[in-house]
Amino acid sequence: MTSQVISSPVAAMSTPQVFSYDRWMESQGVPVYKGFFIEDCRTIEVGWWPLQERHVAFIQLEGMQGVNETRVTEVPPGATTPPFKLGFDEVVYVLQGTGLTSIWRTQDGKDKRTFEWSPHGMFVLARNYWHQFSNTRGDTPVRLLHYNFLPVAMSINPSPNYHFNNPYEEPEPATADLYGEAKAVRVVEGETDRDPFLWFGNFFPNLNLWDKLSPYQWRGAGGHHLAFQFPNCEMHGHMSVFEPRLYKKAHRHGPGVAITIPAGEGYSIMWPEGQEKVVVPWHEGSLFTPPGRWFHQHFNVGTTGARYLALSPLRQIGGRTERVINPLIDQIEYAREEPWVRQKFEEELAKKGTTSVMPEECYKDPNYQWSFKKTYAEVTATSTLS
Repeated sequence: MTSQVISSPVAAMSTPQVFSYDRWMESQGVPVYKGFFIEDCRTIEVGWWPLQERHVAFIQLEGMQGVNETRVTEVPPGATTPPFKLGFDEVVYVLQGTGLTSIWRTQDGKDKRTFEWSPHGMFVLARNYWHQFSNTRGDTPVRLLHYNFLPVAMSINPSPNYHFNNPYEEPEPATADLYGEAKAVRVVEGETDRDPFLWFGNFFPNLNLWDKLSPYQWRGAGGHHLAFQFPNCEMHGHMSVFEPRLYKKAHRHGPGVAITIPAGEGYSIMWPEGQEKVVVPWHEGSLFTPPGRWFHQHFNVGTTGARYLALSPLRQIGGRTERVINPLIDQIEYAREEPWVRQKFEEELAKKGTTSVMPEECYKDPNYQWSFKKTYAEVTATSTLS
């Protein structure tokens, strides 16, 4: 069964190469969602996946092909999934529901540990560990969003048996506390327009309540930022937060950055340089991926702060993925953006009976500096945090 989400009139996308992962994914007999975005991952249809004995849906949006796998798992009320083992690291974000994850390294399960999670939690399933999920509610299904680098791994070894339930046992880790509190390290000293902190941890309990945010001048809109790296693997990403009636600067980078929305209401615009624009409406539970080298820009038209969580692929893919290589050509300052950007934003706000609070000066001065409330970076004096 294959389902498609058609989210744009853009017809000029070139047919991507078919990778080993693509052939395997299409053979699994569960829904596969394609296009430019998923409006709500909490409501899409899922199907029974015999391999993992779970209800899932695969999501392969434009910009994900050959780079990352994204899928949704549903766990029925009161249910527990059978044990399963992945040969690669995988990020899991909780779209809805409360539950438990058990994880263990050896097949006998003597080192099993269990932790609780709730909506907007995020954690990593460590490679070569067994795991299972339990839904602790008897009236509500759980929905989980998964992100990993399986397409890259399958291009190296296309055998599913190599990647799933492999008998190889990972060496015992140096620390027994895989899912302890995340810790921050200051990676940039002194004044900076970037986020000076990088958070290390395998478990972030609630990204909607996360308040240890740093100012992030680089992308505008008075935004704040959480940059994170998962220990003992190369998976990483960030979460950006910005206030109502503001919007971010347009920028572009490599493919495979999966963006989901923990909170807020707004839209994003994506476009290949000089071509038609794709408008992506979003709210909690939405998912989209800017295709490689497409400009994209995020707009908050709601009444509360918006948060978007960006999970990033391997750094060596597509010119360092999220990194903007040349700000002169890869980021558009407000002062040189096309007039339609501001006009559309004001039109969307007018539909809701509000107006923009973008400062007029930012459209005139390309070096405009936003003012920030007191933040985590400003109250932290140490260069290394624990």
